[in-house]
Amino acid sequence: MAEGVTQLHELAPGNVLKKTSYRFPKDAPPFAGADSRGSARESSTDQIVISGDYSVQTVQHCHLEPPISYAYMEKGRVVVVSSTQIPHIVRRVIGQATGLPWGKIRVIKPYIGGGFGNKQDVLYEPLNAFLTLQLGGRPVKLELTREETMACTRVRHAMDLSISVAVRPDGRLLSRRLTGNSNQGGYASHGHAIIANAANTFRHLYNEEIAVEAEVATVYTNIAAGGAMRGYGVPQVIFAMESHMDDMARQLNIDPLEMRRKNAMIRGYVDPGTGIGAYSNNLRECLDVGEKHINWAEKRKAYENQTGPVRRGIGMSIFSYKTAVYPIGLEIGSARLLLNEDGSVQMQVGATEIGQGADTVFVQMAAETIGISHTDVHITSTQDTDVSPYDTGAYASRQTYVTGMAVRRTAEMFKEKVLDYAAEMLKQPKDDLDIEAGSIVDAKGRVLLPMGDLAMEAIYSRDHATHITTEYTYDCKHNTFATGCTFAEVEVDIPLGKITVLDIINVHDSGILIHPQLAEAQVHGGMSMGLGYSLAEQLLYDDKAVPLNDNLLDYKLPTSMDTPELHVAFVEEADPTGPYGNKALGEPPAIPIAPAIRNAVLHATGVGINSLPLSPQRLVEHFSAAGLI
Repeated sequence: MAEGVTQLHELAPGNVLKKTSYRFPKDAPPFAGADSRGSARESSTDQIVISGDYSVQTVQHCHLEPPISYAYMEKGRVVVVSSTQIPHIVRRVIGQATGLPWGKIRVIKPYIGGGFGNKQDVLYEPLNAFLTLQLGGRPVKLELTREETMACTRVRHAMDLSISVAVRPDGRLLSRRLTGNSNQGGYASHGHAIIANAANTFRHLYNEEIAVEAEVATVYTNIAAGGAMRGYGVPQVIFAMESHMDDMARQLNIDPLEMRRKNAMIRGYVDPGTGIGAYSNNLRECLDVGEKHINWAEKRKAYENQTGPVRRGIGMSIFSYKTAVYPIGLEIGSARLLLNEDGSVQMQVGATEIGQGADTVFVQMAAETIGISHTDVHITSTQDTDVSPYDTGAYASRQTYVTGMAVRRTAEMFKEKVLDYAAEMLKQPKDDLDIEAGSIVDAKGRVLLPMGDLAMEAIYSRDHATHITTEYTYDCKHNTFATGCTFAEVEVDIPLGKITVLDIINVHDSGILIHPQLAEAQVHGGMSMGLGYSLAEQLLYDDKAVPLNDNLLDYKLPTSMDTPELHVAFVEEADPTGPYGNKALGEPPAIPIAPAIRNAVLHATGVGINSLPLSPQRLVEHFSAAGLI
């Protein structure tokens, strides 16, 4: 802790929340090319040690709907209605905070908008529950203003990251080291998990010949608490890592695309720390698509030796991202299906729809598995802990992967029950029956019985009345990697410090796409968020930690007027662990944008800028220091 700094929490000496480190292989000697501060030592003839320092800023989620919750009592129980991504977890935390038995707490999540991780935290719901208890059950509502949302909820962690890499002159990575600090703000929230996840990603994305190690810490300060935000620490470390890859390629005079092809994660990679495997991996195929789209070789050559105040460049970056949180945390999702009298199906899930299209995908999964139209699957988009089956919620790009498997298996069980009843009704062997287009059919596809007729008989039969329902909870014991890349072309006005994105493409390996239109929309949203992170957004504080721009006028969030045409491509391959071959897509689109743009500016101007955002003021300062202005 620096001299004169106030200790914020008694249990955090030096204001350090936590430190972690790793080295793989575990018996490898400490990084040979750097001392404990990451400074370069003398390089040998067969390796060069290149080090760099990078920093990323504090930003806010800026979801349109602010955090809102209210509480009241009903029949001796506390009811909390909240705009949250995690209703079942909210119930648990309210019980822990108030001392109430969890069975006396009911949490309702209506149909809401985005949260991007801010609503993955329990915010003011326990306070509302406490206040209604003090007021005899009278309703208590807390709706935050935009300023309160930005200043008093959660932010993305600012980080300072240092990277040292021992690399051969031909670009092959030998050893890598990451050190870093994460700005936690005043309270723990998701805390050290964020930079720990960043450090894990550091070892995932590239394969080195000798060893990889990291040492990271999370530090309390007196700004807003850092929490989960789309990417969970990975946008921060990918900016540092991918910027450093281009810096090394430039120093070694190697094409940065080829350097990544030589060193990136390979199919079959297994993380030595967690056991997560790359069961499918089309990263190099994604690079082929991006290279072709941006016309890489021709433009890299054309933009080599530019002069003048306005210059162009192209850059790229790659990423990897886990799907869900196993084995670091529990992964559980549940689904329930009920047959209506008209042959349609009611679906309930504990997973939360927050604008990402999860409900649409769950409906598709159930309909296809059962053999009925998606219009005959009616999903309940409100989660209610009294009614909805248990699910931990919307985070970690997990729902289509984890809850999706619960939906699939529930639908398979449901279909089996329907066919059991059909076999009894039709007096035919069950193995000769199937469901197609909402009807029971025989082995030759001939319609024997509409689902509606079967449902009516099942409900009202004098001989064998039954309500056909199924419920299944999936305890996920798998994880897998989604990968991809961004290629960007920019124009840089050096005197103005202005970056114009001329062309940009995200290419993703997210397994099999369940709904291609939703997938493309998901990528568009992530790319837009990544552009804001790259070019403009930063939550600023004065020397007393008072926020200076906690509103949408002064906080420079890009609008549609600032957004270029966004290009999206996918390389599809079924991942064996996904319910339908699918894997993560929710968070990855926002991750690789910033380093791709930064590297395009490097290509255009020869100036590597190691801090975000790439704002006009920062660009002018760096261009002036480099003698370009």
